[in-house]
Amino acid sequence: MLVADAQGVVVRCNDAAGPLLPAAAPGTSLVDVAPAWLCAAHTRLASPGPHPVPETGQTLRGDIGGRHFEAHPTVRGDGSVAWWLVDDTGHQLAREALRRERERSAFLAKASNVLLASLNLGRCMDGTAHMAAENLADAALVIAPARGQRLPVVTCVRGGAPATTTVTVDLDEVPGLAEALRGFPPVPSRWIDPATAPGWMMPERFGPVGSIVITPLPGHGVPAGALILLRATETAAFSDEEEAFARLFAARAGAAMSAARLYAEQSTVSDMLMRELLPPDLHQISGVDFAGGYRPSADHERIGGDFYDVHPATVEGAGALVSLGDVCGKGLEAAVLTGKIRNTLHALLPLADDHQRMLSLLNTALLSSHHTRFATMVLASAVRRGSAVDLKLTSGGHPSPLIVRADGTVEEADTHGTLIGAIPNVSATTTTASLAPGESCVLYTDGITEAKGGPMGDDLFGDERLKRALAGCAGMPAEGIVEHVQMLAAQWLGNRPHDDMAVVVISAPRTHHLSAVNGHTRGRFTA
Repeated sequence: MLVADAQGVVVRCNDAAGPLLPAAAPGTSLVDVAPAWLCAAHTRLASPGPHPVPETGQTLRGDIGGRHFEAHPTVRGDGSVAWWLVDDTGHQLAREALRRERERSAFLAKASNVLLASLNLGRCMDGTAHMAAENLADAALVIAPARGQRLPVVTCVRGGAPATTTVTVDLDEVPGLAEALRGFPPVPSRWIDPATAPGWMMPERFGPVGSIVITPLPGHGVPAGALILLRATETAAFSDEEEAFARLFAARAGAAMSAARLYAEQSTVSDMLMRELLPPDLHQISGVDFAGGYRPSADHERIGGDFYDVHPATVEGAGALVSLGDVCGKGLEAAVLTGKIRNTLHALLPLADDHQRMLSLLNTALLSSHHTRFATMVLASAVRRGSAVDLKLTSGGHPSPLIVRADGTVEEADTHGTLIGAIPNVSATTTTASLAPGESCVLYTDGITEAKGGPMGDDLFGDERLKRALAGCAGMPAEGIVEHVQMLAAQWLGNRPHDDMAVVVISAPRTHHLSAVNGHTRGRFTA
């Protein structure tokens, strides 16, 4: 305890104040024996008139002899002030540590949110370098795993923007870098001599480097890269605590980069498989017009359980094989089975002239797989003979094809059969038909006829409505019929849920009459 009068003269000090303020003694001036912050506070409290804070119970804080104290004043009636000094160094250090820990926790939480918000590897690397430069160092480099001796590097200086480069380096010239890229624990920064750092590590116009930290970026099973932190010579070197915190940040950054890299790899594989599973673009083959359209059950999907293919004839004079089918179910799982069916049919192309044999072998293949799904299918062989197209049609539990004649008549092909992949033995009937120029055969899945919509919202599009729509398509090209059917089905559905929908049209091209030469010779027709 220390007591000073209104004039700032020490009146009394107890034994505990002696070691703290050795020069303090009764009669000495407070200015000569106490720190400035305590003298200023005494002057304010001892002065006459109102004070901006309560005179008693007010707590002041300041340093004395390198330690932190709380000063609790008590103003006496004679104007003197008794100061009770309490050593608060331990509490102050704890409060400071808690503040730093809260700031670091908030930073790590922000880093996780920012970096994991993007599954783009380039943006993750940019974000890692920028956050590290702004919060952990004066500059930061994020290095992705090497491609040989070529390192993808993102460099960022505090206050600047990330810059991406690719450098060719010898990893062994930077102590700890090769180990960090392999996921080994980092070497202490005191083991790295900044003077030996290669030029590619030095950001442009950065100046001399005072200290370097190199730490791995841990990934999911494999390292995601390495993080290099740089501090200029005028900045304090990295402490052990700061190096440990850098490793915590690197762990979050590495997880984000690893997730982004994994997503990119899976996205590439998915796109590749998706392209293989998508229905093909159809065109004219051997003088026969083909057109197809597909709409998956969900707008965000590209594939599903409906499929179609057109395979050109394997031998001269044979027909092109058309397959259209519907696998039980929707989405990716159904699409995987459609891929197996399409591959199996492709392998059975030498038997394309024997539809029933193909369906039987396909049925056996499906029954022997681990899938529990079944499929319906229709096969069509189409061959151009003169100006007409001859068809052979076989249905395996699938809606019968519809033939659109030139006069608008719609005929249902007389073919039917059992499901594929449901029972050990399948049976199917095959029928034939011929298309005159301008006539078409329409193959479709039940996603069209079972589409629910209309004015009441729950009416099926139905077989009869489809036939009436096709009757108005007489003479239309194959692409026009496909677009017309898809448009009517979409209008009927509106925004309601629906099954996969697929349609394929086989058409005999219309022939065009050429005028007689000089009005004497006979006219000709062309395809």
